[in-house]
Amino acid sequence: MKKILVTGGCGFIGSNFIRHLLQLQDDIFIINIDKLTYAGNMRNLSDINGLNNYAFIRQDICHDDAMQAIFKQGIDYVINFAAESHVDRSIEDSQVFIKSNILGTQVLLNNSLKYGVKKYIQISTDEVYGSLSLDGTDAFAEDTPLSPRNPYSATKASADMLVKSYYHTYGLPVMITRCSNNYGEFQHPEKLIPKTIVNAIREQPIGIYGDGLNVRDWIYVQDHCSAIQRVLEKGIAGEVYNIGANYEISNIDIVKHILKHLGKTEDLIKFTKDRPGHDRRYAMNSGKIQRELGWTPKTDFQIGIANTIEWYMRNKDWWKSVQQR
Repeated sequence: MKKILVTGGCGFIGSNFIRHLLQLQDDIFIINIDKLTYAGNMRNLSDINGLNNYAFIRQDICHDDAMQAIFKQGIDYVINFAAESHVDRSIEDSQVFIKSNILGTQVLLNNSLKYGVKKYIQISTDEVYGSLSLDGTDAFAEDTPLSPRNPYSATKASADMLVKSYYHTYGLPVMITRCSNNYGEFQHPEKLIPKTIVNAIREQPIGIYGDGLNVRDWIYVQDHCSAIQRVLEKGIAGEVYNIGANYEISNIDIVKHILKHLGKTEDLIKFTKDRPGHDRRYAMNSGKIQRELGWTPKTDFQIGIANTIEWYMRNKDWWKSVQQR
């Protein structure tokens, strides 16, 4: 069986990816490494605990000795989701972001090189590219210069550069995926869409930074998972793949859409002081992964957001427990 090491597998995207892969393949063994910070939740994968081709280890990827012991088991593929990912938290204190996102990546790369990993996939973000103009129609491509504008995206860009250096210097078979904003089941309620859903259900104020016109390109998490799977199967070493669903919408419009779906009044919206370095627009050109690897997103936003809203309505116990942590 192929051994796949997934780091950060108890987080939002990582847990959805593990479930996605186990549902499609039975010739794999997944080892899930997660530090279980506030964003990592064992309940995200409660339905697969006990499977004979899945194991969970609570560990910090920055701990080299512990990671070496895992790599010695014979890891074929590494998919690194592990990261501190909330921009606001990075603005308040960047130290933990530097440690997890850069040092943790370096530990994984060193061990991947030492123990002969066949493929290493770094899960990155569109935020490394910086900001686009609101009135433009351009989109980020893989060769767009990196221009991060907050501590979180700066650490992710640093990790990307480190990953690329291991390919050019040592020949480590690495790939980088950069995805647009994800939404879907099991996303921590500090993020815009689940925060809006939860606050609307509770009829609590929904804070919107600045004028609310910041635009993001949104993709359903299941489509993101299928893209990573395609990169794992067919991706070329040394390459970067942008992933997006080509659906741009402003923050204020997405909040209004959720409120309308739930039958709530827009009086819940409260505009707040904009955060420092707030990027105005993201848009992803995912033509490369579509042309070269044959991947396309499948989920229409209207269907995906409806599924997401309904999931949070059905799983109040989950998000209440997350908010209490």
